Amino acid sequence: MVAAASVVVAVGTATGMLSALGDDGGGVDEARPQVTRSPRLQSLPVVPSASATPSVSASPSAPAKRTSPGPAPKPEKTSGESGRAGQEESRTAPASTRLYRHPRSQVLDWVRAHPDDPRRDVIESRIAGHPAAVWFADYSPGTIASRVRAVTSGGAEAGRVPVVVPYAVPDRDCGGHSQGGAPDLDAYDAWIDRFAAGLGSGDVIVVLEPDSVAQAECLSAGERADRFASLARAGRVLKDANPKARVYFDAGHSGWHAPAKQAGWLKQAGAASADSSDGIFSNVSNFHATADEVAYDRAVLDALGGPASLGAVIDTSRNGNGAPTDGEWCDPAGRKLGRAPTLSTGMGRVDAYLWVKLPGESDGCRGTPGTFTPSYAYDLAR
Repeated sequence: MVAAASVVVAVGTATGMLSALGDDGGGVDEARPQVTRSPRLQSLPVVPSASATPSVSASPSAPAKRTSPGPAPKPEKTSGESGRAGQEESRTAPASTRLYRHPRSQVLDWVRAHPDDPRRDVIESRIAGHPAAVWFADYSPGTIASRVRAVTSGGAEAGRVPVVVPYAVPDRDCGGHSQGGAPDLDAYDAWIDRFAAGLGSGDVIVVLEPDSVAQAECLSAGERADRFASLARAGRVLKDANPKARVYFDAGHSGWHAPAKQAGWLKQAGAASADSSDGIFSNVSNFHATADEVAYDRAVLDALGGPASLGAVIDTSRNGNGAPTDGEWCDPAGRKLGRAPTLSTGMGRVDAYLWVKLPGESDGCRGTPGTFTPSYAYDLAR
């Protein structure tokens, strides 16, 4: 498959990255919010962007063997961004500005199990010491609320903000490496209800279904409209369950769809409505430079319209050197860690830099897909 998609690799009950572990064999979650499935949203016209947009490819996406067509990514503009940051008005941060590091992850397990490994100190300080997202990639309706609750309550007790990733939409990854998810949209809607029941009442960031919008071209028009209706419903359910939850929708990345095209789909998926959305996310599991993602996300938000409060979060976990010029997506050589996770970016309309993909968890070339690979982690971190 050709492509420009994100790299999201699921293994077992986790998707690689940081996973929330739990026993799916017992227990039933408490009653979920009673939110009925909504009819399809009507396709709305896209508002043209008034600002210059980055050069992006509008070619079709594919889920697994990804390449990014078009011009080579620009190098990371660290000094330039730092200079602009002081001139821009930052968006209002949530009450808590510290992100939560969940105590269960493959990298932390490796660090604890290898006290004498010469790579340990670098991996521990530069990767394991940073907060990362917690993924929920298995369809397990009986236990999902309690597992989500374990993460959100841990964040609340620590006074920090957890990042959770629901990743169970049907036809996930268009049958690629990360195929799976709920058996159908009705089952998915019920799963989201239970997921929402675990969100608690504290600050939490929800990265809703990576690739679910940007990769929707593999679906028929009817299937795409049904998926977008379910995603819009999911956003409303999550925010109804916890008004402090900040829900972000899939914008792909700067090397994929043109901003206007992506915004048109996002609008159909409910991302322009404050009832379901706080904005968009981009670059999940990919490598595009932060400066390029900032420009792209702003262009998408301009085209999307909606409340001025809508912002963007960017996955910076592996984008320190930008995307490889040959478009390689599977554990490409020469990549480095990106900006540390933070809720204080100093950049207008950019709410957070997050590590959604946990660095060192393989795409499938340096190790088994989704598993922590110390040699890869060390190369990224040193």
